[in-house]
Amino acid sequence: MAPNRTVEDLPIDHEFRDASGVRLHVVAAGNPADPLVVLLHGFPEFWYGWHRYIEPLVEAGYRVLVPDQRGYNRSGKPAGVRPYRITELTRDIVALIRSDGYESAHVVGHDWGAMVAWNLALREPQRVDRLGVVNVPHPTAFRRTLLGNREQLRRSWYAFAFQIPLLPEWTAARNDFALWTRVLTESVPAGTFDEADLDRYRTAWGRPRAARSMVNWYRAVPRYPRLPPRESVEAPTLIVWGERDEALVPELAPRSLSYCENGRLERFPDAGHFVTHERPDNVAELLVDHLGG
Repeated sequence: MAPNRTVEDLPIDHEFRDASGVRLHVVAAGNPADPLVVLLHGFPEFWYGWHRYIEPLVEAGYRVLVPDQRGYNRSGKPAGVRPYRITELTRDIVALIRSDGYESAHVVGHDWGAMVAWNLALREPQRVDRLGVVNVPHPTAFRRTLLGNREQLRRSWYAFAFQIPLLPEWTAARNDFALWTRVLTESVPAGTFDEADLDRYRTAWGRPRAARSMVNWYRAVPRYPRLPPRESVEAPTLIVWGERDEALVPELAPRSLSYCENGRLERFPDAGHFVTHERPDNVAELLVDHLGG
């Protein structure tokens, strides 16, 4: 996004689309006749996490859709844990792609959005033209590493803590979401998120049922395990990895690459899990290059 531009200046439309049983809030931009790119946010973000990427992609000749995924911000928040199974999250994106008149799209995800993107490419490869993933590993690479690597097990403590009923969302909401604010700010250089950014996040987290729904994504993993039907990713894949990620060991990146038939790994040794915010211009350039083939 150009200097001195704000999100209010972006040429975007806010729409609502029917997905697989939920109503998704979606930001749309670009010519509907251009190739489609879907950008998927992770925890604890919402569509705004990709706001710096919309203009570069539109200027490169792409139609862009950026949803609030189910449970987040202005999208539907079904009750319970079962609606947040990975299969349901993946179906949402298939429905989103079709809602714009496409049968397939370039799909890019960060954090949980990357997990959804991996699963879409593995479950319905015909839906993914090119895949981009940022700081979340291929599901098989993660599962095998978690079982055999004590350091990764230690780093995954928060996912186990999220299994406790009620307490995680109650703790998160205390003191105006101070805990989740620290999740964003403590692992990045000062100024990466300004106060206006953080106010937007607090507003999204504070919407009715949002905090619980966001945590339910984590709760659904052990309760409803569903392995993808294949391990090899057919779509040309770009993996972007901030190596100072506090939640994931660095070796997960090359291990994930080994499951890609046509893959490329770009590392940022001096950035962390939120590399999309720390290095937005660099990551946007990589994505435009990758999607252009």
